[in-house]
Parts: sequence; C-alpha cells; structure tokens
Amino acid sequence: MGIVFAFVAMLSWGVGDFLIQKSTRRLGTPFKRFRAFLTRNNDEKYSTWIVLFYICSFGTLVLTPFVWREIGLLSVREVGFLFLVGIVMLGAALLDFKALKIGKISVVEQVFVLEIPAVLILTSLLLSEVLNIKQYFLIAILMVGIIFISVKDFGRLKKFVFEQGVVLAGAAALTMGVADFLVGFGSRAISPLMTNWFLNAVITMATLSYLIFDKKWFATWHYARDNRKLIFYTCVFDNLAWVAYASSMALIPIAIATAISESYIVLAVVLGFWFNKERLKIHQWAGLVMIVVAALTLGLITK
Repeated sequence: MGIVFAFVAMLSWGVGDFLIQKSTRRLGTPFKRFRAFLTRNNDEKYSTWIVLFYICSFGTLVLTPFVWREIGLLSVREVGFLFLVGIVMLGAALLDFKALKIGKISVVEQVFVLEIPAVLILTSLLLSEVLNIKQYFLIAILMVGIIFISVKDFGRLKKFVFEQGVVLAGAAALTMGVADFLVGFGSRAISPLMTNWFLNAVITMATLSYLIFDKKWFATWHYARDNRKLIFYTCVFDNLAWVAYASSMALIPIAIATAISESYIVLAVVLGFWFNKERLKIHQWAGLVMIVVAALTLGLITK
C-alpha cells in the first residue's frame, strides 16, 4: 500500500499540473510541495499568499472531521513538532517561489532535484533507513531522468552556475527536503492525516494574517471569484497528493516515497504533449523513459 500511495501522490501532482495549466496560463507552473505560484502581474507576491491560503484552508476544513477526536490527545511536544513542520513547509514554499521568480525555470527546476538526496541523507542519518544498491541506483536514474526532462538545451549548461536563482533554488530544495522528512517522521510518530491537517492549519493562519495585515482580503475574495476552477482543482489534487504522500512515507522508506512521487513530472509532460501538442527533444524523451522504468522498477522491488 505504501507504493500505491506514492504513485497516487505522483498521479495527483501530475494531473494537477496539467489541469491548472489548462485552466489558465497566466499563473505559470502549478502547485507541487507549494511550488506552483507564478503570476505575471504586479500582485505576484500577494497571489502566492492567496493561493497558499486557499489550498491550506481547504485542506484544513476537509481533514478536520477525520482528526477532530485526535486533536485533544496531542501532547505539548507533538504540537510543537507539528507547528515546526508547518513553519518549515511555509519557508520552503516561499523560497521555491522566489527562486522561480528571479531565475529561469529550465535552470531552477534542475536544482530542485536536490530534494531527493536531501531526504535520502536525512533518513539515513536520523532514521537509519538503509536502502540496497539497486534502490540507490534506481533513485539516481530517477534524478538523471528528471534533469533530462527539465533541461531544454544542454549547450547552455556552461553558464549554469552563473544563472540567477540557482542559490535560492538550492536552498529551496534543501528546505523542502527537510520538510519532506518532517512530514514523513510526523506521519509515522503521529498520523498522516493529523500531520497534514496541522501543517495546513499553521500555513492557513500565517497566510491569513499576512493578507489581513497588508489589507488584501478584498483581493483574496476577487481572486477566488475569478479563478474558481483553478483554485478548486489545485486544492483537491494537491491535498490528495500530500495525504497520499504522507501515508506512503508511513509505510515505506521515506526516500523511496519521495523518489517515486517526484516522478509526477512524467505525467504532466505526457498530458502536455498529448493535449497541448507540446514538443519534446530527444534527450527529454530519454529522460521520460528513464523515469518511468526506474519508478516502476523501484516500486516492484520495494517491500
């Protein structure tokens, strides 16, 4: 079931990406662990906080009936830990957005793949999760495949280290890796639903406070009115993905759950190619094949 949940997370993120892109192009790349909040207007930073607010408030409301009885049973230590998870996730989301804002997506997306080794290192050091050689090899293939799909032109990689946003993207990837680890740890120590509910509640309060403080509540309402389908699809698929992702980490090694779920880009690429007639280069097709084969093999050999 852990493998099934990981693939559900992958499919949810992939479909979510495609549906948001179909709904409106002006918002840019859609939402994965809070990364998809790009706009092209003067209210860019406010749109980020607005979408975060709607996604997390939706998750809080939907999950409340399932965790209501557990809330009063949380210890002070557990509350402190879950609050930390929410703060780290919020920080990772904002770093992701800033990196995408000032950098080129084709460059920044490659750096985000550092999230996988970050999770792998944390789980090895703190949870003593040791994978076998085959699993390490397949995760490496997944990372290479993701890079292949993300890179449009390998001829420009000479200037890679000098591109804007690279440092921020690295910080975002490492922070998201920490957030992934904390979500996985919380899912095992407490429960996947409670961990998701609490981090949603923390981010909802943070984003709501920010919007009220900057007097953007009226803009928040109009944003929802003008983008109903976009917000609905984002809320449903992203929250489904996070619940499935957290559930998978409670049952299988966190690094494997992360590696499989990160393969969501394959589905987004396939849907974009099929419906939007988007063109891929040879190395991008090679990366797609590498990801599919590695993810399926990793799922089959993992107990």
